[in-house]
Amino acid sequence: MSHHYSGPDFGFPQGDARLDFTDLYAFPKPGDTRKSILIMNVHPSAGENPPGPTMAEPFASEARYELMIDTDGDAVADIAYRVRFSAFGRGRQTAILHRVDGPQAAGTGDGGRVIVAGAPVSMGREARVTEAGDTRFFAGWRSDPFFCDVEGAKNNLQFTGDDFFADKDVCSIVLEVPNSALGAKEVRLWARTLTPDDGGRWIQVERGARPAQAVLLVEERDAYLGGEPADDGRFLAAFAHALEHTGGYTPAEAKRVAGTLLPDVLSYDATGPASFPDNGRTLTDDGFDFFMRVLTNGKVTGDNVGPHSDLLPEFPYVGPPHQSRVRKAHAKTTATQNQT
Repeated sequence: MSHHYSGPDFGFPQGDARLDFTDLYAFPKPGDTRKSILIMNVHPSAGENPPGPTMAEPFASEARYELMIDTDGDAVADIAYRVRFSAFGRGRQTAILHRVDGPQAAGTGDGGRVIVAGAPVSMGREARVTEAGDTRFFAGWRSDPFFCDVEGAKNNLQFTGDDFFADKDVCSIVLEVPNSALGAKEVRLWARTLTPDDGGRWIQVERGARPAQAVLLVEERDAYLGGEPADDGRFLAAFAHALEHTGGYTPAEAKRVAGTLLPDVLSYDATGPASFPDNGRTLTDDGFDFFMRVLTNGKVTGDNVGPHSDLLPEFPYVGPPHQSRVRKAHAKTTATQNQT
């Protein structure tokens, strides 16, 4: 798994699959390196605990989905792209995208400049793309691009090459922006989801950037998912302890390696080619294999699973979903309305 199932006992944050951040990608636009592609994936189509399909409704209207950008290297956001969604009804949903600059980007307040409004969410195979000035936006169900032998990971890292995610879907938020919109040559990125508490204040319930580590190394789960990258030093000892135990590192080496995993951000320089873990992350980068090598101190080099073949050569780049949820979602909405 990547950042899938980061809630308690391989479940979802607050028990809601729609809040579960799964992966973050950043890479130069193919054919036009003046622009960048940012992808935030959430809402796995299938759960682990409990097992089975999750809801057809793609995004939570009461939640906020955010891409965070640090431009000066202090692991505090200087730019934020915030996405809210309408209430889901008749199998339809729309999105509004705000951009926030400056000190307010790191906060949880509302506001910001509207970039896209009323963007349709894709429920089926057709990618419904919205353009606004120099920004392109997509939100909706897509084929999950992450690849990993989950059962092998659970079975003491005895991998058989069975890709658990080969037939799974996620909900993607995809942005195409000019590199100038990122505010600096080299930035650090992460994603988060927030929900309101009983008093209406926004509370962060999920966050991350780098694949696998939050699921396999984190002990203080609520503190980690609700925390900020700038404070990730407090988790260094726990990460180091886990690396000692699993990889057989010496204490000093475990601490050094743990320091390369924190803060939990994705470094990205749009002027160079993307390749995880050094610069951004493409949809074909094998983040899980990299993490396996780190976790096991090189004893395990991979899970014998490769990239998916359904990726697109053009925006939104993530392949069409395996299952269309248009009829399913519409039928559920209609049944609910009939009951009321």
